[in-house]
Amino acid sequence: MTSLIEQAARRLEQLRQAGVDLSEFEAPAPAAAAPVPRVAEPLPPELVAPAALAVPDYMPDAAAASSRRIEIDLDTIAAAGIVTPNSPRSHLADQYRVLKRPLIANAMAKGAAAVKHGNLIMITSAVAGEGKSFTSINLAMSIAAELDHTVMLVDADVARPSVLRVLGLPPAPGLLDLLEGKAEMADVLLRTNIDKLSILPSGSPHPKATELLASAAMQALLDDMATRYQDRIILFDSPPLLLTTESRVLASHMGQIVVVVHAGSTLQATVQQALATIESCPLKLMVLNKARSGAQGAYGSHGYGYGYGYGYGYGYGAGSGPAQGQDASAPTPGAEPVRQP
Repeated sequence: MTSLIEQAARRLEQLRQAGVDLSEFEAPAPAAAAPVPRVAEPLPPELVAPAALAVPDYMPDAAAASSRRIEIDLDTIAAAGIVTPNSPRSHLADQYRVLKRPLIANAMAKGAAAVKHGNLIMITSAVAGEGKSFTSINLAMSIAAELDHTVMLVDADVARPSVLRVLGLPPAPGLLDLLEGKAEMADVLLRTNIDKLSILPSGSPHPKATELLASAAMQALLDDMATRYQDRIILFDSPPLLLTTESRVLASHMGQIVVVVHAGSTLQATVQQALATIESCPLKLMVLNKARSGAQGAYGSHGYGYGYGYGYGYGYGAGSGPAQGQDASAPTPGAEPVRQP
């Protein structure tokens, strides 16, 4: 018996052949299934850009990371009287520890009063041959031994640079090239084998060195140096105050100035004349170099007066080298020593 379904199918076919429109009787074709919307998966947190990026307090020193690394022969400079990380504890090293402590306190705004650019420290003298470069290098070495601070030593004695020579290093581009726009910091900054010490040489001699040091480029450079790294102290080995104009220009940007005085050689009037050229600097400290036993203190009462004596001396001209039989005097603020014969 033919099924009802087969009979209905034949009947529909007969009607189609007869020309009858059967579309209204047919079931509608099933509609295409609507696509199921995909729920976007959240991105990983590291790929989501924040609405605002916070600027960290300390940015990596890209210039230092890409700068040239140099090797200082520590044994050789130690034999020349320079304090190094490998040196045993000595009276000279202890004197520099005493000297650096108030400088670091002022640089980190932990002194008696906050000082603008307190971490910019210029080491100078009244005239040549008083031991300022020797003091600059030893002070930099001593600060480099600190656990919480780094130090940059800038040879700003552009007329007569000596830092690289004393350290046994060849001349190199530096500060003047930077100011003239001929180099970037990464090109001239020297990293050393002393972890926390970097050196910025004076650079190529320039007939307008004074103008470069007084330029807006120098002001911008010093502002950047002073504010970029909270743990960095920058020492400037400067020309003597009474022999060139570069040191006076540089002094106007400094937070602290250390004036090195050769005991028994430099007249008090000469020192006072030199101090008069840096009246604008808020902090001035005195260092008495090559002091004999019993020599006292510092000259005058200009700012901070400290007298330190060192048993070793270094200078430009004749008479540099060890000071035989000399010792250090205790700090005596405000004392005025008489010139020794």
